[in-house]
Order: sequence, then structure tokens, then C-alpha cells
Amino acid sequence: MNQYETVFILTPVLSDDQMKEAVGKFKSVLTNNGAEIINEELWGLKKLAYSIEKKSTGFYVLLEFKAQPEVIKTLETQYRRDEKVLRHLVVKMEKYAAEYAEKRRNNKKEA
Repeated sequence: MNQYETVFILTPVLSDDQMKEAVGKFKSVLTNNGAEIINEELWGLKKLAYSIEKKSTGFYVLLEFKAQPEVIKTLETQYRRDEKVLRHLVVKMEKYAAEYAEKRRNNKKEA
């Protein structure tokens, strides 16, 4: 299994419950396809660098997970089908990036 990191931006017009429901939906897509979620970070409402669909802010969410490569295609299809998602990015983490992410998580727990 490879380690991946995905960041997606949800539309700012969602309530907190709707935002958490959307995040839960994508987490269940991963777990239902055999992925193991390592870390989840809700970065909150942030200003976008440029307007997307006439919106200047969005909810940022980061998920780190381990999965087979076939799962990525399913996840990206779900991102494209959901109109709540403004942008998404999935990146395969190399060995050094995975080590750095683990250190970052450990430092965050200590703080």
C-alpha cells in the first residue's frame, strides 16, 4: 500500500454539520475501498488566492491515508461528482515526505 495525502476545498456556504458530513462521506469512500486513514485535519475557513465559482473563501480539509493505487481513481471520481467540492488534489507521498508528515503529527500532539 502507498501513502497518499489529499487536500480538498469545500464551498463556504455549508453549515458546520454539512461540512462534517461531506468530510465523512469522503472518509467512508476511502475506508469502504480498503484504505487506512492515518490523519485528518480540518483547517477551517480560509481565504482563497483567487475566486472559484464567485467564492473567495472555502473550507480546507487534509486527509492522509494508505491505500492501493486503484482507490485514488474512485476518490477523484467522487470529488468530481460532489458539487460541494471546489478543488481537490491527491498526492502520493514519497518516503521522506511520509517521514516529515509523521514528525509534524507527533509535534502537533506534543504541543
